[in-house]
Amino acid sequence: MNVSTASRPSTLRALFVSSRPISWVNTAYPFGAAYLLGSGVGVEGGGGFSLVAFLVGVVYFLVPYNLAMYGINDVFDYESDLRNPRKGGVEGALLDKSVHRTTLWAVVVTNVPFLVALVVLGGLSGNGPWSWLVLAISVFAVIAYSAPGLRFKEKPFLDSLTSSTHFVSPAIYGLALAGPHWTGQLVAVCVAFFLWGVASHAFGAVQDVLADRAGGIGSVATVIGARATVRLAFVAYVVAGVALLFSAFPGPIAAVVVIPYALNVLPWWNVTDDGAESANAGWKRFLWINYLAGFIVTMALIAYAFTH
Repeated sequence: MNVSTASRPSTLRALFVSSRPISWVNTAYPFGAAYLLGSGVGVEGGGGFSLVAFLVGVVYFLVPYNLAMYGINDVFDYESDLRNPRKGGVEGALLDKSVHRTTLWAVVVTNVPFLVALVVLGGLSGNGPWSWLVLAISVFAVIAYSAPGLRFKEKPFLDSLTSSTHFVSPAIYGLALAGPHWTGQLVAVCVAFFLWGVASHAFGAVQDVLADRAGGIGSVATVIGARATVRLAFVAYVVAGVALLFSAFPGPIAAVVVIPYALNVLPWWNVTDDGAESANAGWKRFLWINYLAGFIVTMALIAYAFTH
């Protein structure tokens, strides 16, 4: 058997694991939901629905976008990941050096065609400039988080803001591509989503305090400590819920979504840096809470579509 042929399955598997399949829905769903609503389903001023734009956007934010976000991270975080016991599963791939170059090429090959298509579709929609700007910010945030020379993930507080952008920008892009009229209520939803992202990243950083410090990596948690970071995450979740109270019905009802997230971090309210790794249990619950939250949000969006 040819060596390159024999190695192909393992390379494909490495790319698959690196893209974090469990998290695909976290970026594809926000785009899809925002584009559907923004294109005229219950939102004033939508520019009309395009099935091609919807499908291209969903597929892009489902797989290529995640491969770029996590693949670039796995390549340039390799040395620190070796010291992190969490890496090597659904919480983070540990890419062998032999596939680093392949991963970066795979990111380029899978992302560029979709990005070109989305730019063209944005122009055809009549919402080109704004959709192009948001898409550029989204892609830049993905690259800047891990790429050498930028490494926003090592800049405390900017790390959480950038990570939140990774998940909120697909939704903002969906809205920009659809072109609805922006209202204070729509802004409230986006602010709530962004605060959720900041809180989630901050709490995720708690479990890695010791590993990050050992690897010389800065984060919001390494700077202000595990305990303060948990409390920051809790407050951000609560404020996100409050922001939803200013959104259109049934947005205020969806505010209950933040409750399980806030309760999930409470057991670590007084955690010490030495015991920060125990927060991994909360992070694992967080991954499953996302699916419960997704169900509740879906029901709220359906209600919104039928009442507007």
